[in-house]
Amino acid sequence: MKLKSIIYTLTGLAMTAAVSGCEGEKDLIIIDGNLPIKTTTLYMVGDATPNGWSIDAPTPFEASEGDPLVFEWEGNLNAGEMKLCLTPGSWDAPFIRPVNNGDEIGKSAITDAEFAMHAGDPDNKWRVTDAGVYHLTFNLREWTMSTSYLREPDAPEIEPIETETLYLVGDASPLNEWNIDNPTPVEKKSQYEFVYEGKLYAGELKACLTTGDWGASFIRPATADVKINENGIEDNSFVFTTGPDNKWKVETPGIYRLTFNLKDWTIAVEYTGDFKPASKLYMIGEATHGGWSWDAATEIVADADNDNLFVWEGELARGTFKAAREKNFDAPFYRPASSGVTVSKSGASANAMVYTTGPDDQWEVTEAGNYRLTLDTEAMTFEAVYLGSDEKAKPLYMIGSATAGGWRLDDATELAAVSDKEGVYTWTGTLKQGEFKCCFEKDFVAPFYRPSAENCTVSKSGVSATDMIYRAGDPDYKWNVVDEGTYEVTLDTKAMTITVTYID
Repeated sequence: MKLKSIIYTLTGLAMTAAVSGCEGEKDLIIIDGNLPIKTTTLYMVGDATPNGWSIDAPTPFEASEGDPLVFEWEGNLNAGEMKLCLTPGSWDAPFIRPVNNGDEIGKSAITDAEFAMHAGDPDNKWRVTDAGVYHLTFNLREWTMSTSYLREPDAPEIEPIETETLYLVGDASPLNEWNIDNPTPVEKKSQYEFVYEGKLYAGELKACLTTGDWGASFIRPATADVKINENGIEDNSFVFTTGPDNKWKVETPGIYRLTFNLKDWTIAVEYTGDFKPASKLYMIGEATHGGWSWDAATEIVADADNDNLFVWEGELARGTFKAAREKNFDAPFYRPASSGVTVSKSGASANAMVYTTGPDDQWEVTEAGNYRLTLDTEAMTFEAVYLGSDEKAKPLYMIGSATAGGWRLDDATELAAVSDKEGVYTWTGTLKQGEFKCCFEKDFVAPFYRPSAENCTVSKSGVSATDMIYRAGDPDYKWNVVDEGTYEVTLDTKAMTITVTYID
């Protein structure tokens, strides 16, 4: 996207008004440097910025009076990351970025540093190291940026927060922990007062006004890890901001009454009783809905009459999994007592279970479907019962810059299930140059179908490698479309293969 050394070939036809008596191709004229980025708007996005990661409402700059291509902004920046865009609404558009990922913006002034501009990877961002009031200048004519640190952060301007809903989110909350689509509701008592009465677990907590958007502003403490325990809260003020991502830390599990005053931006905490949290296990792995993300780990609650018995029913994909008592990769895991233990329609190939940090043996699901899993942590046994499959009825989605909907999950392209072939999905349509991957759940932390290795291309010749994997997290392999056109794409989620046929 950065335009350097642009070479123009001047033909006699194009230059007849300036060069007489000449025909055919003339000398090359080389323009060395960057062409100005012509735009009337400029925005920044990121948790360092006032509006956070909201691409639909990023923080705007203003064009300077002396030069319409020099944009300025002054205000509070949080410690965090940021990049710039020319228009709101699209993660697929080109962004203005640092030349090197993680280039720092801090108290030391920056003068006329070069920046880059491109779409896609590498997703370089500036890192703001010191929260404070800054003056930022971006010169789109010269492709340079300058910063000045002016002072410590201004105190937030407290204005009453108007909302009909308020929710708690975090692993301290009793419902769904970090599930932003279904957080714990807080009851509205009056125009600006919301009250939650109930259990809190040991863990972290913040509050939001709406569901489904991690990029929105959250109600949170002004500093990290403000403590909540049997003595109440150590600082009753809060801020309403996108970042930094500070959270309250509940030290003592118990029954609490939380009162949010959205007019004065305060929270009152009263400890009203203790309780013994139910014993839990957390199941993670590419076979689970949440993949290897602790935030989306599958929670299994112990039997009401037996803290050592854990029973779970749900869907497992092909892949591996294990279970833990705490969300920590360095902690011990419940796992099969030997390597190569499989879970299929026939059940588990071996029932012995161990609780250890290594070796890293995991159960391997070889046939996707619905299962009942029973983990007995006293007898150290594991059982799996196959309950059937509804995989055919589930829609499969394709997202990415190669698709019409880009990286927007709400606009994902749906593949149709083939009626007489279980686990096979197909789609025919236009793919642009770019990337794509496929998922059952519209959730970026969920597992995706993706190539088994990087640099797998889709072209007029088809797909360069047909094998695929189903996993969450890194490495985030994607299929790379190098030739735009109409394709038929078919995924076989049983055989774990993809075929691509170029049509036009």
